[in-house]
Amino acid sequence: MMPKKARDGDDTAGLLAYLYGPGKRDEHVDPRMVAAWDPFVDDPARSPNMAISDLALMLDAPVYALRGAKPPKHVYHVAVRNPPEDRILSDEEWARIAAEMMHAAGIAEKGDPNACRWVAVRHADDHIHIVATRAREDGRQPDISWDVVKMQARARGFEVEFGLRQMTSGDGTARKWAKTGEQEKAERRGLAEPVRETLQRTVREAAAAATSDADFFTRLSDAGIRVQQRIAPDGNVTGYKVAMPGDRDGEQTPVWFPGARLAPDLSLPRVRERWNTPVAPPRVPPAEMWRAAEEKVRAAAAQLGAEGLHQGAGDVAALGDLIVVAAIVSPRLVRNQIKDAAYEFERASRAPGDRALEGQARTLYRESNQLLVQSIAAVGRNDAAAALGFLLALVHAIEGAQRWHDAQQHRAQAEAAGKAGRLLREAVEVTTGAAAAREYRPRPKRTSARPAAGQRKSAAPGERPMAGVVQEAVPEHAREVLADPAWPSLRARLVEVERAGEDPVDVLVKVARRRELSSAESVAEVLTWRLDGWRKQRGTAAVASVSSPSSTAGGSTGKSATPTRKAAVPAPKRRPPGDEPHKGPGRAR
Repeated sequence: MMPKKARDGDDTAGLLAYLYGPGKRDEHVDPRMVAAWDPFVDDPARSPNMAISDLALMLDAPVYALRGAKPPKHVYHVAVRNPPEDRILSDEEWARIAAEMMHAAGIAEKGDPNACRWVAVRHADDHIHIVATRAREDGRQPDISWDVVKMQARARGFEVEFGLRQMTSGDGTARKWAKTGEQEKAERRGLAEPVRETLQRTVREAAAAATSDADFFTRLSDAGIRVQQRIAPDGNVTGYKVAMPGDRDGEQTPVWFPGARLAPDLSLPRVRERWNTPVAPPRVPPAEMWRAAEEKVRAAAAQLGAEGLHQGAGDVAALGDLIVVAAIVSPRLVRNQIKDAAYEFERASRAPGDRALEGQARTLYRESNQLLVQSIAAVGRNDAAAALGFLLALVHAIEGAQRWHDAQQHRAQAEAAGKAGRLLREAVEVTTGAAAAREYRPRPKRTSARPAAGQRKSAAPGERPMAGVVQEAVPEHAREVLADPAWPSLRARLVEVERAGEDPVDVLVKVARRRELSSAESVAEVLTWRLDGWRKQRGTAAVASVSSPSSTAGGSTGKSATPTRKAAVPAPKRRPPGDEPHKGPGRAR
């Protein structure tokens, strides 16, 4: 449950009309009043004797009764929202929440006959809006100091009482979300995401890979975004701001975002922390890059947080940068999963409080990071098999970060690390399936003899009972797999394998034996991911085989003696602006 305070306003009637109306972004369903300062106030949606304008006049009456100057912004507005996975609360439960929030905020404390007037309106299942007037009946102003903090604390109590998802009160580490106006502007312009999010990702990638101020600003410019540095009278750079070319406000002025407005760790002082202590990673041949990075990540994971709280905070920050860079250089087969993991781990990389910058784990993560950065141009980025060991080490590191956050009771950070770990595990299993497909050599197909009388015909592709395939390929896990909620997805993948002309039993045996399954939380899900990697790899190999005149007919792995023409490469999926590594929209002329 999250109470979110909107900006104070001066139009009570206009706000009520919006809350009771059809809505602009979301559909308002059955708008109604669930609570008010006076239980006998009629609801405009239910009573013919009360109009919205009448309710606004009643709320504003104490403001009009004030002697002297009226407060310029007297409308107090709070939205209280539950996550989608929470159960739907009743109107009575929301009424109690509204009254408690107004008490905690200082707007209407319990038992105070001179408290401010307020109403709570519900027009959706998952949230309410509370509208109050900042003028007490006795003519004084309410004391609303620390109102948001107090409402958040009360929300934590309701989460426990009502059995809702337990969230974390603000600790200053949350990312800066795009505002409603920014989202609407992106929709009008046909953008896949708000400009703030594109800039946030681009700046984070540049900061994670940079080694100096000059390198950082050069990477931003090369990414195609506009950059302005704030220079002090003594010539030192004290800050920066960025803008997307073509993004302007109503007065045709570029819309600038300072780094701190993008995320707490993207202000210039926090960005500079990444290279305040330089690291000198050893230079290794490109073929050894993944292995060398893997060794450093495993060593760092064993040291994470071992030197104390502040060192642990610095360690997880460096791990976050490493995942960002890994997403840039990762094989295309699993790049989307790793990009999503970097996005989820972002909150986990920002621990509350101070952080040390000289920890042993942090140094190892930074060295691994620079190994990847130095090898971007030369590394075999599409060699998923070579990156498998590194991805496994990264999963181990994220799990260590999650345990460290759990020990420090950083609930939001631990949850973010858990989500990132799941995405990395998916990338590992997809890579495992792709590696199995690369080494797969199909057995020669037997010539089908005419079935004798009474002999059962073989099932047509897609008609074979896949439960039997599982029982034959992985008998030790068959019972567990068939009872798993992920079984329908696995069955669909097996059907696809058979329709592609391959033996599903043979394929399932190959991907199951590639890595152990006993530690998997869901064997069915792991096998599904591996078959996804198998399908992607076999599809790529088939395209390469068709496009190459020198490809062999039997047992081809998709490699050819002559370079594959670009026209034969499958077109990449459409990505939002700024999603390609070290690229961005074209520079403004």
